[in-house]
Amino acid sequence: MIPSDHFTRFYNEVFKFLASQGEVDLQAYWLTISAHQERHCLELFKTKGLQGMKEYWDKIAVEENCGLECVVYEDYFEARMSRCPSLTKAMDNDAGLMPRYCDHCPGWVVPLLEKAGFFPVFDVKSRTEPACEFRVYKTQEALLRHEGRR
Repeated sequence: MIPSDHFTRFYNEVFKFLASQGEVDLQAYWLTISAHQERHCLELFKTKGLQGMKEYWDKIAVEENCGLECVVYEDYFEARMSRCPSLTKAMDNDAGLMPRYCDHCPGWVVPLLEKAGFFPVFDVKSRTEPACEFRVYKTQEALLRHEGRR
């Protein structure tokens, strides 16, 4: 297996190359990642809903040591990452950071969550600070109710 130090730098270079080919190619790559991730979590999200998302991302929090806090509320799931190891490693790179590196997470996560029947909202606070958050709502009504207050 490729160590994460190398993997994230490889991703960074792939993203830069695909972006140079055009937005369609970059989006297609992220959708391919999403399709592969279906094997790991689509059924979990469909059967266990918000609790399944917490189960999945709590495991990721431990594996990636990323300062990820996950909370399930009545009608949404919230994840807050305070120390993204992927962006941190991609920035520690003499080849330079792909300016939209952070877009790969919503690029694969959003289609997967929508396929499971949920309504995700990502907040990439900065493309150079390794912190972000996202919420996943059970219904469109819940999304409108909560996001209208933000």
